[in-house]
Amino acid sequence: MACFALAASLATSVALPVSAAQEASLTWSDCGDGFECSSVSVPVDYDNPSGSRIDLAVIKLPAGDSAKRIGTLFVNFGGPGASGLQRLRERAKWPWLFSDELRSRFDIVSWDPRGIANSAAVRCFDTLAEQQEFFAEFPEMPVDLAGEAPFYEKSKELAYRCEQQAGPVLKHVSTANTARDLDMLRRAVGEEKISYHGISYGTHLGAIYANLFPNRIRAMVFDGSMAFAGNAVGRGDSGFKVPLDTRQDVSRGVAETHEQFLKLCAESGPKCAFSGGDLKAKYAAIAERAKLGPITIEGDEGPETWTWSGISNMAWDYASVSAWPDLAKLYQRLYDARDTAARKSGEPYTSNRSEAFNAIQCSDSNFPTDTAIYSTYAMSEDQRIPYFGRLSVFDMMSCAFWSAKDTDRYTGPWNRRTSAEILVLNNRYDPSTPLHGAIDGAKDLARARIFVTEGYGHSTMLAPSTCTEQVKREYLIAGKFPAAGKVCKLDANPFG
Repeated sequence: MACFALAASLATSVALPVSAAQEASLTWSDCGDGFECSSVSVPVDYDNPSGSRIDLAVIKLPAGDSAKRIGTLFVNFGGPGASGLQRLRERAKWPWLFSDELRSRFDIVSWDPRGIANSAAVRCFDTLAEQQEFFAEFPEMPVDLAGEAPFYEKSKELAYRCEQQAGPVLKHVSTANTARDLDMLRRAVGEEKISYHGISYGTHLGAIYANLFPNRIRAMVFDGSMAFAGNAVGRGDSGFKVPLDTRQDVSRGVAETHEQFLKLCAESGPKCAFSGGDLKAKYAAIAERAKLGPITIEGDEGPETWTWSGISNMAWDYASVSAWPDLAKLYQRLYDARDTAARKSGEPYTSNRSEAFNAIQCSDSNFPTDTAIYSTYAMSEDQRIPYFGRLSVFDMMSCAFWSAKDTDRYTGPWNRRTSAEILVLNNRYDPSTPLHGAIDGAKDLARARIFVTEGYGHSTMLAPSTCTEQVKREYLIAGKFPAAGKVCKLDANPFG
């Protein structure tokens, strides 16, 4: 009840008028390929809006038809940790994500949220070389009890390094503060109400914004949606007792998508490199062999060596259906070479995405702090969901040791009535934001309607569906929801 009262008071206080001296402003300049760039100054701490400030990097693709322009569409591409500037440059003209018609009607704007890339990035190392060395030596996800202690120790070291190196911003990178930044951006572009498209983690940002500023919603699309209360604090008392993605049952989503991968591969015949024979038995053979020791295959640049940890983690790549053909090739090569073994070297890490991911996620959510809990769930989840159970146990391990806290994080309520109904999109088989979580998230909200695409992969960004883009477009442009009984599928079979 105390958390509810705190959140409600924050929601009330943040909605108060901002003084002219504190208002954000944007001055756009050409930054190539049709994009315009700017920066905006925002408070580090919204509880002290006259105090220190940071600059957020912002990018815009102007509307293609100024005569028909509706306004600004803000986009967060997920993560957390990904650069909005980079992703808008790469993806703004993907027709299945932003059709010509949608781009003609809106300025599409994204930004690097606080703590990420060009916006007061969380830096936990003195130099790039030090960062690369640290992550190159990071132990793989443990697949047995013997691997857990070094994995825990390195995860703890990352939390300590960030605490020592990242500076004051580390205590102010919660998604609640990013939502307040987003409202500053809304005002800076002159919009009375916001139009927003959030993908994956961007749905969590959208849900927090919708509950902090419920009367400022023109249109919101949540694409590949999360379960918001579960993500923040867990259902019941699970927040401090169950690892985050385990309590969200993400591994079930991975396993269900894996089944679809095998099914579609078998149906595609020679177009899928892993087809032929009993595919479940073939994958089981790979797993059993890799658990005994690494498998070596010939790669384009020489021998590649794969551990079971590395192989099982490739299941996260089910998120992007464009990766499925290459995954099929990899599985077949591993199956063919399952009698060979060698050592696998680590790969260097070259961005701040890992630091930012942990800084934001660990600020937002409750986590168990006893490593014995993770060890216990690793075993029980592997029994419940073979091959993939432990993936969701260890994927945010540093949060067990995270000491920096953002007292402004948002934990609810999630059901404040918004000025517009929210459209929630989700694929039926999504390994990263499973449909059962999206349904729970939609139920958390006061006004939301869910539309399920009959497909697989993570969000419309990574699982192209022109049909679903039309559903999104008609909602964003005219507030129109899909007709009852409408069905959308993916544009193509990933295996051709």
